[in-house]
Amino acid sequence: MRIIKNILLIIVIGVLVYFYVQNGNNVHDPHSERVSVDNQSILDAIHKRLKDVQVNGSGKVSRVLSDDNYGDRHQRFVLRLPHGHTVLIAHNIDLAPRIGNLKQGDVVEFYGEYEWNSKGGVVHWTHHDPNGHHKDGWLKHNSRVYK
Repeated sequence: MRIIKNILLIIVIGVLVYFYVQNGNNVHDPHSERVSVDNQSILDAIHKRLKDVQVNGSGKVSRVLSDDNYGDRHQRFVLRLPHGHTVLIAHNIDLAPRIGNLKQGDVVEFYGEYEWNSKGGVVHWTHHDPNGHHKDGWLKHNSRVYK
């Protein structure tokens, strides 16, 4: 039974490495893509308490949190949007590169899936979907797009 688990683990790691190599390091030249951010979709989602909705926006990092290392690993930080709302960004670092040197006051643009909660909500799916079942998301920091 242990041998089967080890074989399955090796297969899963191999598949993840394959997708990582296929997609380069998933950091893209921002000039190769045009991104449009206006914060209206995230503000509508917050006011309407929506979930499972694609949003985009930008804000300033108000707090950098520790990584969530349970299950899929996520880089976490809180953005303060221009109208004062805050939102948690949970960026899957098992599928996309981490934003390096992220600090309070930095501006981050995003496109991902919003889930309302009483603290302002969370934006996740800020990365590509290796299975092609979910709309790809991204983060943009210091002119670099992470997905």
